[in-house]
Amino acid sequence: MLAPERHELILRSLRRHGRLRVAELAAELGVSAITVRRDLAELDQAGLLRRVHGGAVGTNPIGAGQSSQLTIGIVVPSSTFYYTDVIRGAEAMADRYGARLVLGVSGYDVAVEQERLEKVLGIGVAGLLLSTALGDGRAAELGRWLDDIDVPVVLMERSFGFPDVEREYDHVRTDHAYGAMLALRHLVSLGHRRIGINLNATVTAYWLRQGIEQAASSLGVELFVSPVALPARGEDPTTLLQLDAFLAECESFGAHAVLVHSDEHAARLVERAMERGLRIPDDLAVIAYNDETAAMAVVPLTAVCPPKLMLGEFACELLLRKIGAAPGRRAATQHLNLLPELRIRSSCGALVAGQAGLHAG
Repeated sequence: MLAPERHELILRSLRRHGRLRVAELAAELGVSAITVRRDLAELDQAGLLRRVHGGAVGTNPIGAGQSSQLTIGIVVPSSTFYYTDVIRGAEAMADRYGARLVLGVSGYDVAVEQERLEKVLGIGVAGLLLSTALGDGRAAELGRWLDDIDVPVVLMERSFGFPDVEREYDHVRTDHAYGAMLALRHLVSLGHRRIGINLNATVTAYWLRQGIEQAASSLGVELFVSPVALPARGEDPTTLLQLDAFLAECESFGAHAVLVHSDEHAARLVERAMERGLRIPDDLAVIAYNDETAAMAVVPLTAVCPPKLMLGEFACELLLRKIGAAPGRRAATQHLNLLPELRIRSSCGALVAGQAGLHAG
């Protein structure tokens, strides 16, 4: 079968079904998937259809007589806490250029993520903002599905590269390693030479550990990363036991300062420390990583604040430029690292007369 004949059959099938899948077309036409993808690319270039993940849709899926609005997909692990501002930033940028976001939430579940991607890509989005369920620490488990997405992709808070993926992807991420170093540098500037650290088991911890390792070698301080899983809330005996265990580790290590990820966990730790008679920050200086509710803690928490809103804005604008919807030259592939800031509040304190020995430990 010649290419023009295949093209006619493809367009006829598209008018009948509204959406085409590569695998089904290959079986129907008796050709390879590579041939079908080439046909779809040629028809897309001619403006007769629009390629999407796994197939193609019509050029005006909204319906005849209606104006088509540019649609962008955004798939994230969560729509609450950390990602709320990321989504808001992307939405604001999309709105600025008259585009619309379609949201998918994976819940950090790889299987659910594939379902959400299939749905979002299936409506014919022009591009995709993506923060995968798996973080950089588990990039080897990704497989090849990311490389099969056939619309422009900008990664958010992920920086996958070779050999875990074949292509080089644009990404916008927070430099969390810098954030950890920023917090530890501040504690060192206050005279602390031994610091306890507790990391919540999230994808962010992968980068925080890198910053902690750099700080240990460059700042000349002793750092202890606790294995205790701190709870963010609760009054039950198990919760109190975990909080007390970390406080006991700090005492044994001689640490009068701690870096805790996240701010919810740090706030609960401060409450328990005060219940045990410790003064914040006199006996224990605390810096939280993340700044969602840090200012509302019983002692307002000094916190590292990732630029979440800006991250969403930058990622969306980068994607819009890649698909030609935003003004300016289409840029080369970009890796953007945004620096978090340290917001100083009451919980970390400063050295006063007579305390040098205590904090020098």
